[in-house]
Amino acid sequence: MIWQALKTLFTRSATPVFQDDWIAMLEENLPLYQKLPGDLRPLLHQRIARFVASTRFEGCGGLELTEEMIITIAAQASLLVLHRDGTPYPELRTVYLYPTTFSSVQKRVDPIGIVTEGEVSRLGESWSSGTVVLAWDSVAHGARDLLDGQNVTFHEFAHQLDHEDGPTDGAPPLPSRAAYRSWAKVFSENYDDFLDQLETGKRTLLDPYGATNPAEFFAVATETFFEKPRQLKKKRPDLYQKLQSYYQLDPAKWFRGN
Repeated sequence: MIWQALKTLFTRSATPVFQDDWIAMLEENLPLYQKLPGDLRPLLHQRIARFVASTRFEGCGGLELTEEMIITIAAQASLLVLHRDGTPYPELRTVYLYPTTFSSVQKRVDPIGIVTEGEVSRLGESWSSGTVVLAWDSVAHGARDLLDGQNVTFHEFAHQLDHEDGPTDGAPPLPSRAAYRSWAKVFSENYDDFLDQLETGKRTLLDPYGATNPAEFFAVATETFFEKPRQLKKKRPDLYQKLQSYYQLDPAKWFRGN
């Protein structure tokens, strides 16, 4: 199995060599990789190795996994935890990959408490039980189109970070109560303003899906932070600053001159 072979390669030594063909895959599939400062690329390679070594990959719906798929997903997931030591996502166990849009059962509760179930088509899902489910065609498109502000891998792995401190509420683990208060203030103010913009029919930088709830707002803001960082910094500087501090990255600098 291809994942097991990659895992073996990455765990054979403490400092595995990141092969040239993997770098070529990233340059082809992930334009953001080429924008990374030179000192961050070796660090990303290390995080990719740890991610693949600690996370099982399984193909679904008849999909046969390839190195390209695994490396492309691992790179994007690892970018969100580039400065985290140890296991990249301690609660994550498995990434399931479908060839294209997949269906899942979704429960809905109406205002009077009646629960209904129905199948919905999905591009990705993140479960607090340690699972991420992705559609490969959406992963590939989101990675290659750097300027659309939409990236299902960033989105679902932002949810994984959100899960780590308990409720999926739009706030990932933070170092102190003061940090949570500051985060809540900035995110709630931006979320409310975002909702107002949508209600008045204004164009928004962030994808309207972020209006679903605060957890989706954080995930959508993460997508925008990495794909439209200069615009986010200009239009929502306090939101950008919070994400910059959390991810310990400043992607607006990577896009200069574009």
